[in-house]
Amino acid sequence: MKKRTTRDRMVEAKEMFSALASEPRLRILKWLEEPEAHFAAQKHGDLRADGVCGSRIAEKLGFRLPTVSRHMKQLVDAGLIESKRIKQWTFYRRTASGIEQVHRIVDDVL
Repeated sequence: MKKRTTRDRMVEAKEMFSALASEPRLRILKWLEEPEAHFAAQKHGDLRADGVCGSRIAEKLGFRLPTVSRHMKQLVDAGLIESKRIKQWTFYRRTASGIEQVHRIVDDVL
């Protein structure tokens, strides 16, 4: 297994902090922590197991779906959430490992 360099950790930290440097993305992460408290039940997909439909997130934010999709891509790329396709929709949920990674990066970098 290749040992991660300081530069690798700094690049990872930059990507993570960039994903967190947005008020809408922080709200999304908070909502996805307890999706049942922030979203009504969905016809397709369990809120906790499958995640929240991107169109529901867009509606709650008051944003158009393409804008939300860009926010979600940044969160997925940073490893903070994961996506799942069900029929023609994309569902999103937080990843425990991504949140733990934030704590590790903060401890490591700072």
